[in-house]
Amino acid sequence: MTAKECILGRRSIRKFKADPVSHELLAQIVETASYAPSWKHTQITRYIAIEGELKEKIATEGTSLYPPNGTIISNAPVLIAVTVIKNRSGFERDGSYSTPRGDGWQMYDAGIASQTFCLAAYEQGLGSVILGLFDQDAVASMLQLPEDRELVALIPVGYPDEAPVAPRRKPVEDLLSYLT
Repeated sequence: MTAKECILGRRSIRKFKADPVSHELLAQIVETASYAPSWKHTQITRYIAIEGELKEKIATEGTSLYPPNGTIISNAPVLIAVTVIKNRSGFERDGSYSTPRGDGWQMYDAGIASQTFCLAAYEQGLGSVILGLFDQDAVASMLQLPEDRELVALIPVGYPDEAPVAPRRKPVEDLLSYLT
């Protein structure tokens, strides 16, 4: 599969087969995702694989902002919590900001890492969807995150039980402009 085939073929999957995802396969996907670029190679993204009772608790108690996400999480064999180590991305060694974005730069790193994770999962035959609507404080508490970590996204993962059609894309002319 070429990079273009992977990018064009991946879809957000919200329905999964009950088949479990092996821990070895998840480790391979995270190893591939570890090659995602990051601010000054800080590699701040960390993944937590959640299964069983805790996954179900997150599905029922952590999705009040958008309850349909609870159904998606419950249906997936595994849930990945994407976290970042705070106060590294966008900072200099002395703790000062490198750019006017301040600590906002860590979201770029987390976004790149999340997409890389999803593409690596797709290449291995798995489906995924990046969720941003959930009760961040409640889920972070359930995960018992240390003070230096921030929960950024949840990614349900499993073998797809649907094949969504690609949504219409804007034409290049709407997306690209040139200046001289």
